[in-house]
Amino acid sequence: MIFHSRCTIQNKVCNLIIDEGSYTNVASTIVIEKLGIPTISHPKSYSLKWLNDGGDIKVTRQALISFSIGRKYRDNVFCDVVPMSACHILLGRRWQFDGHVTYTYSLIVDKERIVLNPLPPNQVHKTKPGVGSEKKRDLFMLSEIWVDRASSNGKQVLALLMLESNKK
Repeated sequence: MIFHSRCTIQNKVCNLIIDEGSYTNVASTIVIEKLGIPTISHPKSYSLKWLNDGGDIKVTRQALISFSIGRKYRDNVFCDVVPMSACHILLGRRWQFDGHVTYTYSLIVDKERIVLNPLPPNQVHKTKPGVGSEKKRDLFMLSEIWVDRASSNGKQVLALLMLESNKK
C-alpha cells in the first residue's frame, strides 16, 4: 500500500509517501540541501536500483529528519539520503514497525462513514469451536511484513510453503 500525504519539516510543507513495500526510510537530497539538514556517513553503505532508471544509486549518507504530520504527531527518523523526485520523504517498514503503525479502513455507506479498526494481534486467527470451519484446525500465519521484521532484527526465520496439487 502506498499512501501519499504531506508533512512539515522546519516549518516547510513537504511531500511524504508511506510505503509498506519499502524497507528503508529515504530523504531526498533536495530537501536535505534546501533545508540545510546535516548528514552523517551511512554505517552500512549499499546500492539502490528502484529509485533511478539510470542504474544503481550508492547510499552513503544518512540524516536525522524531524517532522510532523498534522498538529499532534511529531517524530524523528533516520533516513537514507538519495536523489529522488517522487517525494521529499519516503517512510518504509522500518518507520512503521518502530512507530507501531496500524492501518484503518473506512467505508462510506449512505453518506455515513464507517471506520473498520484492525484486531489486536492476540485476536488475529483465533476461532471459537464451531465457528469458521467445520473441522478444528490450528493455523498460524505470518504476513510478509512480520517475516521481514523478524529477519531484519537478526532472527533466523524458517518458512514452510505448502502448495495444493490438483494431481491425483
